[in-house]
Amino acid sequence: MIKIDNLDKTSAWPFVEAKKMLRERKDYIEKKGRITLQTGYGPSGLPHIGTFGEVARTSMIVNALKHLTDLPTEIITFSDDMDGLRKIPDNVPNQNVLEKNLHKPLTEVPDPFNKFKSFGEHNNEMLKNFLNNFNFEYTFKSSTKLYKSGFFNSSLQIILENYDGIMQIILPTLGKDRQKTYSPFLPICPETGHVLEIPVHEIDKKKSKIIFNNSGKKLEKSILDGNCKLQWKVDWAMRWYALDVDFEMYGKDLIESAILSSKIIKLIGKNNPSGFAYELFLDEKGEKISKSKGNGITIDQWLNYASPESLSLYMYQNPKRAKKLYKEIVPKAVDEYLDFIEKAKIQDEQKLLINPVWHVHNGSIPQENFIMSFSMLLNLVETSNADSKELLWKFVKKYKKDISEKDNPIFDNLVGYAIKYFNDVIKLKKSYKKPNVEEKKALEALVKTLDKCDDKMKPEDIQTMIYSTGKENGYTDNLRDWFKLIYEVVFGDENGPRMGFFISFFGVKETKDLIINKIK
Repeated sequence: MIKIDNLDKTSAWPFVEAKKMLRERKDYIEKKGRITLQTGYGPSGLPHIGTFGEVARTSMIVNALKHLTDLPTEIITFSDDMDGLRKIPDNVPNQNVLEKNLHKPLTEVPDPFNKFKSFGEHNNEMLKNFLNNFNFEYTFKSSTKLYKSGFFNSSLQIILENYDGIMQIILPTLGKDRQKTYSPFLPICPETGHVLEIPVHEIDKKKSKIIFNNSGKKLEKSILDGNCKLQWKVDWAMRWYALDVDFEMYGKDLIESAILSSKIIKLIGKNNPSGFAYELFLDEKGEKISKSKGNGITIDQWLNYASPESLSLYMYQNPKRAKKLYKEIVPKAVDEYLDFIEKAKIQDEQKLLINPVWHVHNGSIPQENFIMSFSMLLNLVETSNADSKELLWKFVKKYKKDISEKDNPIFDNLVGYAIKYFNDVIKLKKSYKKPNVEEKKALEALVKTLDKCDDKMKPEDIQTMIYSTGKENGYTDNLRDWFKLIYEVVFGDENGPRMGFFISFFGVKETKDLIINKIK
């Protein structure tokens, strides 16, 4: 167990948020004897990487809690699958099926993939599958099941009892036209099955019913057993109330909703959970990632190119800063993951607590030795023309004879990831520079410099000789341009590996042949 004084001093955000929750919810938690954390998911589109981020970050807080208290913890992953389908996602087949079923609860909309009973069930199963692949510990709860089973009935009656007070909280935040039509209760139309957003004319608290005008017909509907659903902000507060939620994080775009839901839960008799607003995930254009658009990198794509741990690390870092999620950020994320593992080997306990990999691995950090960066490995895929793990391993072992796949499982996985990433992403964007006369002379001078090197030289010494060659051939004032020239001609990119290290690994003769080949 970590020393108490280190827990008190650490600035790692999972510990900061866990301690904040224990303070704010002290009386409730002690009374219950357990801690409940919730993550929310709207299955109106396929699960996206932001959903993973919410569960991953909440799991990191649970890990921190286990070092702070002996009380049992539970993460509830809640699917709002009784919500009406408002628009058709761009990234699903058979869109005409969805178009015919707009405004119905998601669990009543046929599955356009023809795999499950409904679109809601399809997306719920996808959510559970990918969470299970990451070995998250969570309890899945369906809005439809909790409404229809009567689990929410007593809480819905309390909402009805406080109808007027809730209206006073919500109405001032709405425009004049919306104020005329707003109701906390959304009845399910008995004729169309649609989730109706219409004004309620009367409420009957004793019979737990609402009376409304449905296209000229006066109808009354029970609010119990799934006959009605609550509007979003009221639903969120009711869920906190019914499930005794102690913590929930949410995107920055939901801060206003969280404020209103907090007012509602206090009105009906409980305190709001401890909250944490994170910044949004963006695609490469800086647009918000949307499950209906399917923009940004998907979870499947990330896991095709890098490890789950590298994705978890990316989620850990700077949760209050907007993060771009697209394919090109993967190598940097992987290299940061490897770098943090190396740093952990010499860190004391206090520094370990702010090392992201401590949180990614729940305190059990791998001890595997560093072989090379992912970026370097990607360069080797290109220069070796390896198209399989076996071939790339043979190439690596040619220069690192004392390593094996069995003893280096992280690197072994990287070998496979590198081949896929190079072929799917990098290869398509390669643009090799054709050097002009002066640039060609400088590169030929580099080949002559390498004539003086051998494979036994230290990478630092080779690097120094490359620096000197650049200075002697017109790059005295800007060595960055010298290395940029090498990278663009040899690797087809503005950036590349540290050349001294690359040459010592790849081989002096092989590097000379590579440069001569590219010049020609």
